[in-house]
Amino acid sequence: MTLFTLTKGALRLEVSDRGGVIEGFWRQETPLLRSGKKNGVATDSSCFPLVPFGNRVSGNRFAWQGKEYHFVPNVTWDEHYLHGDGWLGEWCCESQTDDTLRLEYRQRTGVYRYRVAQVFQLATDRLTMTLSVVNEGAEALPFGLGWHPFFPLAPQTTVQAKANGYWLEREQWLAGAFSEQLPGELDFNLPSPLPRHWLNNGFSGWDGVAQISQPQAGYQLFMETEPSAPCYFMFVSDPVFNPGYAFDFFCLEPMSHAPDDHHRPHGGDLVELTPGESMSLRMVLRVV
Repeated sequence: MTLFTLTKGALRLEVSDRGGVIEGFWRQETPLLRSGKKNGVATDSSCFPLVPFGNRVSGNRFAWQGKEYHFVPNVTWDEHYLHGDGWLGEWCCESQTDDTLRLEYRQRTGVYRYRVAQVFQLATDRLTMTLSVVNEGAEALPFGLGWHPFFPLAPQTTVQAKANGYWLEREQWLAGAFSEQLPGELDFNLPSPLPRHWLNNGFSGWDGVAQISQPQAGYQLFMETEPSAPCYFMFVSDPVFNPGYAFDFFCLEPMSHAPDDHHRPHGGDLVELTPGESMSLRMVLRVV
């Protein structure tokens, strides 16, 4: 495993070629993302990419243009093909300077065959990340992009991110029925604390902008996506599921599509890419 370090002013970033993950993002010594364990396991990192789509496809199958496609589970602890391939693959460094890094990953087997680039750029007050994927398969398929960042969680932490509804969770961590009624503890339209229990839901009607306030650490982190991501996923673990978890991190995952959009008319917000076509998503994390 190779770690790449970028610096700009008071900001420092560490990125691994294993999974194309972030293993740490700091302002001086203050962590802006949960510090990774640097063990090559994406779920122990600070942030990992979602490509060629995020979350799960129910039944591990979907139909597109009259043809049915089947997925094979890609992790031992989940029955689904989860979060695509990028977070499990080996990325190659295409270029690096003190404040910019470009990694590339190529998937040559399975339903999706593609090439994806991930660019990390540091400025004095922000990190900009860009994912760009090209369909290198022989057929048109629906693609999506996103990230799975882990943020520090403290009793004082609040989150603000617009939503007009959410998907309930059903068996096997799948997105279930949609509700336009947000429970009080899941309404983040105004700055709100996170619940101290299991939370694993997708939220709709997002404008791609979020604000994470960490008053105990003296900063706010502003997330902005371009194009504006229509959905975010919120995750808070639980000690029963994750022994040793102390409600010390949470995830706010920007996604260019809703969970299980493969089963919605015309693929929901997924983007059909014909062979050779591409799409991109950008995320900016700005610290104040």
